[in-house]
Amino acid sequence: MALIEVEHLKKHFTVAAGVNHAVDDITFKIEKGHTMGVVGESGCGKSTLGRTIIRLHDATSGKVMLDGEDITFARGKKLRELREKMSIVFQDPYSSLNPRMTVESTIMEPLQESHRFSKQEIQERAEELMDLAGIEKRLRLAYPHEMDGGRRQRVGIARAIALNPQFIMCDEPVSALDVSIQAQVLNLLMDLQEQYELTYMFVTHDLSVVRHISDDICVMYLGQLVETCPSQTLFEQPLHPYTKALLSAIPSTDILHPMQRVKLKGEITSAINPKPGCRFAARCPYATEACSQPQTLTEVTPGHFVSCCRVNEVN
Repeated sequence: MALIEVEHLKKHFTVAAGVNHAVDDITFKIEKGHTMGVVGESGCGKSTLGRTIIRLHDATSGKVMLDGEDITFARGKKLRELREKMSIVFQDPYSSLNPRMTVESTIMEPLQESHRFSKQEIQERAEELMDLAGIEKRLRLAYPHEMDGGRRQRVGIARAIALNPQFIMCDEPVSALDVSIQAQVLNLLMDLQEQYELTYMFVTHDLSVVRHISDDICVMYLGQLVETCPSQTLFEQPLHPYTKALLSAIPSTDILHPMQRVKLKGEITSAINPKPGCRFAARCPYATEACSQPQTLTEVTPGHFVSCCRVNEVN
């Protein structure tokens, strides 16, 4: 059963040059207890999509469903209740923490704001969360500047799960960390998911990371989905030309079978007042006149959706 259902979601920003189509007609589902990876190059709208889903941004149009309930335009008390069901782990573990708050007070804050717990319950829950996130007790009164990036991100994760949310949006939570620390944080997220049956949306530009943690993957390009399918399928049988180019950029240590790089040429289409048609066409080696027409996600094989009018010709 799907916990998150997104239907024709749009988020536009008005800028001096026109309207920025940051998220443009996105539709997908995330099953309960699963992880949906969202990948794409910087500026494609990944983070904006996640923030719109959890209501940090108001949607321009479309629909977001949480466990069968429409939350797209919730306000007031209803929105406050939703805040306890959805949470976020931010990309930068330093700027996302208040420098004037200790580890303990940071983790306690959402518990205090909920007004549902006594002081003793808050204290006990904070200690439990520190233990779950692997934060040493000696750091209870430490400030963010006194910790390394890995420990700071553990504090952010503890804060995110404080109220037992159903859904967590992970906004590139390991991109600012060393590789060895990345593995520890990813394993922590996966352990918490298994223990609490959490549902994740994992935003990243690192394909090796998303392969490790995701059940399904969406590939975004300039505000639109170009391909979505199970994680294993994407890496074994990519169909969209942009997905193939992304996968070809993954570093490989196999000197006997070197990766054949797909070099993209041409200018990146602007997300401000874009023309109808495929936004990747200007860089696609297979583009024809037909690509100037609006593209839609089409199920090419069971569970594998691609937005490309020439998908059967180029594969």
